[in-house]
Amino acid sequence: MAEPLGAQALDQLFRTARTHYKWQDRPVSDETLRDLYELVKMGPTSANCEPARFVFIRTPEAKEKLRPALSSGNLEKTMSAPVIAIVAWDVAFYSKLPELFPHADAKSWFTGSPAFAEATAFRNSSLQAAYLILAARSLGLDTGPMSGFNAAKVDEAFFPDGGCKTNMLVNLGYGDESGLFGRLPRLAFDQAVTLA
Repeated sequence: MAEPLGAQALDQLFRTARTHYKWQDRPVSDETLRDLYELVKMGPTSANCEPARFVFIRTPEAKEKLRPALSSGNLEKTMSAPVIAIVAWDVAFYSKLPELFPHADAKSWFTGSPAFAEATAFRNSSLQAAYLILAARSLGLDTGPMSGFNAAKVDEAFFPDGGCKTNMLVNLGYGDESGLFGRLPRLAFDQAVTLA
């Protein structure tokens, strides 16, 4: 059985990790992005469906494509991030299920119900976005997840064929701690948890 992680690892992943708004002028290598995905793909999804699709925006040209979709409050912090991850879901994710979940006819669970397929894709791509944040932190990157953007405009710019739908954006890089706010409060156990 696995042992609990030590305090340093828990701090890096959760307790002292922060959402970043300013970034060091330090690139994130393609190798680091590959390592990041190799960790993300190992996180569990229902029926191993892995619906998330990722676009790692790094170039000035790609950032300019994204610019019109960003809210004014997210513009500067996003355009200055070394990498912006679009976390989207494949609307036909179930076409991969014969390969990803071969011991059952899981594809048929989704082909007859677009609403069920979309709910599954959204839920599981959200899980995969969370894995992206934790995997990035485990590799020494900082993150800035957000939902202040126009998803339809992102889809139009990056998924014009309609094959994917945007879930969220996550800025990635090496954070500049001068841009951090004070730690915000969190709900106490008794405020958020019911033991049944």
